[in-house]
Amino acid sequence: MKSRILSTLISSVILLCNTDVMASTYIHAGKIIPANSDEILFRSTIIVDNNKIVAVESGYSTPDFDDTLIDLKDATVMPGLMDMHVHISSQQGPGAYIERFTKNEADFALKSVKYAELTLMSGFTTVRNLGDRYNESVALKRAINAGDIVGPRIYTAAKSIATTGGHADPSNGSNQDIMGDPGPREGVINGIADARKAVRQRYKDGADLIKITATGGVLSLAKNGQNPQFMDDELQAIVATAKDYGMTVAVHAHGKEGMERAIRAGVSSIEHGTYMDDTTMELMKQYGTYYVPTVLAGKWVEEKAQIDGFFPDVVRPKAAAIGPLIQNTFGNAFRAGVKIAYGTDSGVSAHGDNWQEFVYMVEAGMPPLDAIRSATWHGAALLNVSEQLGSIEAGKLADIIAVSGDPLRDINAMGKVIFVMKDGKVFKQQIP
Repeated sequence: MKSRILSTLISSVILLCNTDVMASTYIHAGKIIPANSDEILFRSTIIVDNNKIVAVESGYSTPDFDDTLIDLKDATVMPGLMDMHVHISSQQGPGAYIERFTKNEADFALKSVKYAELTLMSGFTTVRNLGDRYNESVALKRAINAGDIVGPRIYTAAKSIATTGGHADPSNGSNQDIMGDPGPREGVINGIADARKAVRQRYKDGADLIKITATGGVLSLAKNGQNPQFMDDELQAIVATAKDYGMTVAVHAHGKEGMERAIRAGVSSIEHGTYMDDTTMELMKQYGTYYVPTVLAGKWVEEKAQIDGFFPDVVRPKAAAIGPLIQNTFGNAFRAGVKIAYGTDSGVSAHGDNWQEFVYMVEAGMPPLDAIRSATWHGAALLNVSEQLGSIEAGKLADIIAVSGDPLRDINAMGKVIFVMKDGKVFKQQIP
């Protein structure tokens, strides 16, 4: 008798443990933008087991007694948003230009913790970090993956690659005593051998992709914001080496010639793209190159250029000239049929304001649904992770957000995120 009772108790414990493991999360969604097509779903249930979506069912399915029910019947549900251009460990503002002389690696790393949480809570569950100073984004990524810090899934380029005096040369603006002669380890190259070494160094440092600055830039302490800054053979060496290491190449570029050299070399994306023209756009379509517009950054620098003393004198005219052009370039690229992935350059503008790019995209003529798909479906395609992310469908990772209101009618609803789930775990939940 005792052995029979013990056996029954053990069986009950095993059953309870198995039930706990198999418990699911049911999300009752009034409206779903799945993002894998133009289809919109109404009155549906998303079922999540562990960290994956296992079903999307029509109607409001009834969960079992031990399942979790999340009521989003009055909200619009969509995949976790993906920002393809951020700088997660810094943020522009008065005094930013002297931080490289006054701040250490630990200072930037600690700041990044706050910025990462702001980004996730605004609905962005995945980001591409395109440049830092000390590879601190690699450490941040690892801490987030370990569950030690709250933040988005990060794919990082770590330190950007530039040429001597180029946009991402970390010694620009320094006096001769401290300027030195940075090389591939610091992300500065001259020639094919340097180019290969710099890519391999990024791989060694733990980067997921490569970021290069193919032309001058707005915020660097250098006069020209448009000139090409890599030779063809250097670009080809970077792309070929990155491919060997399973890495894609993202390209900061404003000027036409620098963009077109990079596109012909086989890069994955053009960031900013201010002075691209019809020829550039056709070349991008021919090579399948993505465009990441960062209109928000253009608007932000245009505004700050009007403030005396906000930018150094060498930066101010570039910000005033280039900033206002990006939104128009984006509109032309969209109408031309260039592939577009969402990106904000947050870290120029404030982290957590990433959603404002949606407003500028719609202003320029992109329908709201296409803008949302650029930040979901197309972001996943650019990262080569479409099998795991970018849409709400069975088999995908459970990155799911919800906003109050209908962004297809009022795109400003993208700034009203009330629910954030990343990898099956709820990080934010408010009553709609």
